[in-house]
Amino acid sequence: MTSGPLEALENDYADIRDEVRKLCAEFPGEYWRKLDRESAYPTEFVKTLSDAGYLAALIPEEFGGSGLPLSAGAAILEEIQHCGGNAGACHAQMYIMGALLRHGNDEQKKKYLPKIASGELRLQAFGVTEPTSGTDTTSLKTFAEKKGDKYIVNGQKIWTSRAEHSDLMLLLARTTPKDQVEKKTDGLSVFLVDMRKALADGGMTIRPIRAMMNHSTTEVFFDNMEIPAENLVGEEGKGFRYILSGMNAERVLIASECIGDAKWFIEKARDYSSERVVFGRPIGANQGIQFPIARAYAQMRAAELMVYHAAHLFEQGERAGAEANMAKMLAAEASWAAAEACVQTLGGFAFAEEYDVERKFRETRLYQVAPISTNLILAFLGQHVLGMPRSY
Repeated sequence: MTSGPLEALENDYADIRDEVRKLCAEFPGEYWRKLDRESAYPTEFVKTLSDAGYLAALIPEEFGGSGLPLSAGAAILEEIQHCGGNAGACHAQMYIMGALLRHGNDEQKKKYLPKIASGELRLQAFGVTEPTSGTDTTSLKTFAEKKGDKYIVNGQKIWTSRAEHSDLMLLLARTTPKDQVEKKTDGLSVFLVDMRKALADGGMTIRPIRAMMNHSTTEVFFDNMEIPAENLVGEEGKGFRYILSGMNAERVLIASECIGDAKWFIEKARDYSSERVVFGRPIGANQGIQFPIARAYAQMRAAELMVYHAAHLFEQGERAGAEANMAKMLAAEASWAAAEACVQTLGGFAFAEEYDVERKFRETRLYQVAPISTNLILAFLGQHVLGMPRSY
C-alpha cells in the first residue's frame, strides 16, 4: 500500500513526535489533574519543554532556535494534546514571536529572540482582546500616546492568557484616534512590552480570571504605562496588518492541538469500549457505541488533511487565510465530536476526575470560541471566499 500525504508528513517529524511523547510521559494525568484542581500553571512542564528546545522550534537558528517550519510546530503541539496534556500553556510563544521576526527591526530581533529561544525571556502574553470590542479588533480603546521618546498607554485587555507567567507582552494599541483615520484598520500599532518593568512601576495591573478550564487567563489594566519608543514593532499605525499576518500561523497551530485532542478522545473511547463488557460482550460491538467513534475518527482525519494543507501553503509563502480558518474550524468540530463520543462511551465514568475525560472535555470546548469563533470563520468564508454580502 502506498503512503498518502498524511503518512508522509507524519513520518517527516517521526523523531520529533517520539521525543515529545517521551517528554510528555513524565507528566501523566495526575500532574494535569492536580494543576486543574489548583488552577495552577504547569511551570515544570513548560520549563522542560523549553529546555528541550521545543518552544524555540520556529525561531531561526541565527537567533538560537531550531529554524523548523510551521508544520513541525504543529506536530509538537498535536503530540502534547494527544498525550493528554495541555499545550495552551505554551503555544502562544510559537506564533507571537512571528510578529517580531517578520516586522521587528534588527536590533529588536538581536535583543529579544536569542533570550526567548534560550528560555531566559518568556513571550507568552498577547494583548489584543478588550471587554467592549471582543473580536471587533478595530474598535479597541487602549490608547498609546507618543510623548518624546516614549509612549504612554492607558486601557484594558481581557482574556490575556499567561500574563502572570510572561516576561514580555505583544500589545496592540491604538495610536491614532479612530475618527482621524481613513480606514478603521489604520492607526493601530504593535509594541513589545517589558512586563516586569511595567508591573514594578505600577503602570500595569494583572487580575486572574477563574474560568471553565485551567487556562491561566487574565485581564490586564494599563494606567499611564510607559513604553520606550524603540519597542514599537514595525511602523506606527500598521499594527493591525502585522497582527493579521500572524493569525494564519495561530489558526494552524491551534487546529493541530484540536487534532491531538480528537486522537486522545477517540483512543480513550476505543479502548474503553473494547474492554467494557455488558450483557456478555464488549460495548464496542454495539453500533450505537461504535459508529459515533468511527464517525469522529473520519472527521478527525479529514480535518487533519486541511491542517497539513494550510501549513504547507503557509510555509510556501502563499495566501493561506481561507485554509487556515477552515482548518481551525474543522479541527475544532472534530475534537468536539470525538469528545462527545468519548463521554457517551464512558457514561458515568466520563465524569470521574481520574479518567481525565471531563478535564479534556472542558478544555476542548474552548476551541469553538477561541482564538476565533466558528461563526466568524463562517462569516469570513461567506464574504471573502464565496463573495456573499457582508454579514456584520
